[in-house]
Amino acid sequence: MARVFSGIQPTGDKHLGNLLGAIRHWVTAQDHDDALYCVVDLHAMTVPYDAQELADRTRSTAVLLLAAGLDPERCTLFVQSHVPGHTELTWILNCVATVGELRRMTQFKEKSAGQESVTAGLFDYPVLMAADILLYKATHVPVGEDQKQHLELARDLAGAFNRRYGVEYFPLPEPQIFGAATRVMSLRDGSKKMSKSDSSDYSRINMTDDAATVELKIRKAKTDPEPLPDSEAGLAVRPEAANLLGIYAALADTTLAAATARFAGRNFSAFKEELAATALAILGKIGGEMRRLVADPGYIDDVLRRGAARADAIAEPHLREVQEMVGLLRP
Repeated sequence: MARVFSGIQPTGDKHLGNLLGAIRHWVTAQDHDDALYCVVDLHAMTVPYDAQELADRTRSTAVLLLAAGLDPERCTLFVQSHVPGHTELTWILNCVATVGELRRMTQFKEKSAGQESVTAGLFDYPVLMAADILLYKATHVPVGEDQKQHLELARDLAGAFNRRYGVEYFPLPEPQIFGAATRVMSLRDGSKKMSKSDSSDYSRINMTDDAATVELKIRKAKTDPEPLPDSEAGLAVRPEAANLLGIYAALADTTLAAATARFAGRNFSAFKEELAATALAILGKIGGEMRRLVADPGYIDDVLRRGAARADAIAEPHLREVQEMVGLLRP
């Protein structure tokens, strides 16, 4: 059985891209893998933030994950800072990682561009991510395109640690990249990823949007003047059509080829009506469950407490073994 680890930052409003690109796959994986899912609050501290907002968003992110279908009896759901091994292993891996490796990280270059000052945490973010994964000796990590480089670093650090200390301790985690709509694009520009940082709220469908707003955003989504193509090949130069059909395929749990065949030759207005109906059926159910869970904060806290205890029971023995390997004197 694979041991899967993945995390989600409690930053910004979560949107359809988060649901289709990651969360729905987490829900599926909990039935056949040893799955650990983490709200990575420590990662959210690497850029300027509001302390109370971080705490609130950490809980609301857990609410979304539960409402979307994660079952705390079938997976381990917890908050990163509730398991101290994450930061302890980060320091050990900091003494394996090199500055040159971290300087090559594209995400650091992008986030630090034009900034007069950035935190050491932002520079060191990929080492913390590696520690998140290796602490549990995870074998598989669901990742988006923007995190593939960080996973490669985690693999490199696992290998470097094993070689330095003459052990075969850490597995080299494999990426899991999923099918239709794993990279959901902006509703206003099919060449850009759907993002909470986009200045236009019409570029994304937020998980908190009401039905009327979802319908409006889909109706206003950018398209081109041609009918929908009759094959996937026809989507190659039509990014907006490819994005909307990919979203439909993911929501309807079908393939892009099947979705394309179903709507071949149709105009966008008719297609958008079906896309909106499909989206509302799923988002409406999740929204209702989120409202129910928000009304019971004690339950959320209990889920996160139990999840942290389960995660720590896996992490703590691994951390002690690593400490002995690197020569730290245990009390």
